[in-house]
Amino acid sequence: MVLPMHAEPAAGQAEVPSRIVVLGGLNADLVVAVPRLPRPAETIMGERLRTFAGGKGANQAVAAARLGGAVSMVGRVGQDAFGDMLLESLVGDGIDTTAIGRDAEEPTGAALIFVEEGGQNMIAVAPGANAKVGRQEVDRLATLLDAASVLLVQLEVPLMAVEAAVQAVRQAGARVILNAAPAISKLPDALLQAVDVLVVNEVEASSLFGRPVESQDEAAAAGRAALENGVGAAIVTLGAAGSVVVDRSGASPIAAYPVVAVDATAAGDAFVGALGVALGRGADLRSAARLGAAAGAAAASRSGAQSSLPRHNEIEESLERAKPHQAGPKSDAG
Repeated sequence: MVLPMHAEPAAGQAEVPSRIVVLGGLNADLVVAVPRLPRPAETIMGERLRTFAGGKGANQAVAAARLGGAVSMVGRVGQDAFGDMLLESLVGDGIDTTAIGRDAEEPTGAALIFVEEGGQNMIAVAPGANAKVGRQEVDRLATLLDAASVLLVQLEVPLMAVEAAVQAVRQAGARVILNAAPAISKLPDALLQAVDVLVVNEVEASSLFGRPVESQDEAAAAGRAALENGVGAAIVTLGAAGSVVVDRSGASPIAAYPVVAVDATAAGDAFVGALGVALGRGADLRSAARLGAAAGAAAASRSGAQSSLPRHNEIEESLERAKPHQAGPKSDAG
């Protein structure tokens, strides 16, 4: 099977490389595999503790870089061993880290992650230095932008910084992909109206738009709600059930690639990173989402966050025999 490793540009549009700038969280991921996720007040015996480089922003930066993107990471870490580890990891993937600050007072962010058999996880984040991201980082970000840039941003840093970064991107004429994660119940209208593509999973979509999101039809309805709130387009991901792309032309289901799930921790970040790379090359949104689906499936088949993020050849090797699940009927935009 030929995968969309180099997503096709829109008709009449040449493939133009662009710089991907990522503003977001950088965390040390402390991971324990458990037989099942614990219930409240319950203690579960797990396997050995493992430490990975993570954080949604850093994960998306690595995902994009491994698929050929020219990536700059903007954020903040502490002056500690975890911060050293994260910076070394990013540099190892060819990512520009000059816009990452070192905080003398706050520790590097950390995520405590339980992963059960089958890949489902439970995550708690101690933001540390991520919570101090602000005007200094936004100013650094602005120097990296031009009209061909793509900004990837999430919600692991203060919302004030997200809003300021998005406005800086709009002034530069660049594009914004907002991954509204972790889940939030409300985003400012001005922020949503400045977003080119909103990416949310079913939990995040349900929280943001106040409606259940479990099926493709419900995902399409959430996507239409996003458009009504001013975003240019929306993608609602549904894990093994695929995703739904919604824009002004309608709603289209994107099939999932079936894999044996081991750890879903960074699958969504792989999706967003791949999406940014494809859109930066001039691909249409649906082709870009198909590349995202392939990257997310490959990431879910391996343990860890950044350690699971695939390169081109690894996506092909993981999925060459797989056929996407059949997607449901196309939903109408009306």
